Order: sequence, then C-alpha cells, then structure tokens
Amino acid sequence: MTVPAPTSPPSGQTRWLRMVPPTLVAGGLAVATAALHLRDPHDQGSWGMCPTAAMGFWCPGCGGLRAVNDLSNARLFDAASSNLLFVLSVPVLAWVFLRWTQGRWTGRTWSASDRALSLSAGVLIAAMAVFTILRNTSAGAWLAP
Repeated sequence: MTVPAPTSPPSGQTRWLRMVPPTLVAGGLAVATAALHLRDPHDQGSWGMCPTAAMGFWCPGCGGLRAVNDLSNARLFDAASSNLLFVLSVPVLAWVFLRWTQGRWTGRTWSASDRALSLSAGVLIAAMAVFTILRNTSAGAWLAP
C-alpha cells in the first residue's frame, strides 16, 4: 500500500482561510451539543416523534442524542447505556477531526487512501447495522435505552 505524499496548499491560501472549515465544523458541533444539553432528549417528544420508535424498535439515532446529552452532563455510564456505539466512536471521531485540523493548520493535507476510506465506511455501516439489530433482540436488550 502506498501512502500519497502530503500536498502543499495553494500559493494564495492563508492559514486562516484554511482553518474556516474546521472552525465551522467545531462551531456546528458546539451548537448541536449545547442544544442537546439544554433540551433534554430523554423527555418523550422533546425533539419530535422518532419514526422508528413509532414502529416499535430502537434506532441508534435517538440513543445518540441521549448519549450526547449525557456526555454534556459528564455522565459517561449513562451515555454508554444510551448508545454504546456512539460513546466508543467519540475518541476515534475526535482523533480524525484533530488530524484533519492539524493538516489544515500546517497546510499538509491528510488524505487516506480510497481503499482505507471504503473499508472504514463498510466497517462503520456493518457495525451500525449489527448494533441496531442486536439492541432490538433479547440477546442485546442491555444495549437498548
């Protein structure tokens, strides 16, 4: 497997301009986290009616909202109870975001190979599918909220 060489930024692009996308992502995540902290998704209907809950099964989305609320209140075990997959993925997502931000700051773009991206996407989709199915069976009832 060959790793592509880091690319240098376009000549006219300043560091501050390169930092706009990571800043927007961090700001969006901060606003979403604050909204979930202030409006508790544990309260039935506080964020509207979930279509999958109406059909009678637990999806990872609602549990993810509850997990963000729990993490914003420093309740790690409650967050893991709400959505273990999300809680376990937070350090990985943080690392990817920090790595991307570092690349934007230094001007050395970090790019994974197409194969690595495809494999990561496939693993993520499979993990979410298994997690969703498992938490809706008696064997995985401990994963349901």
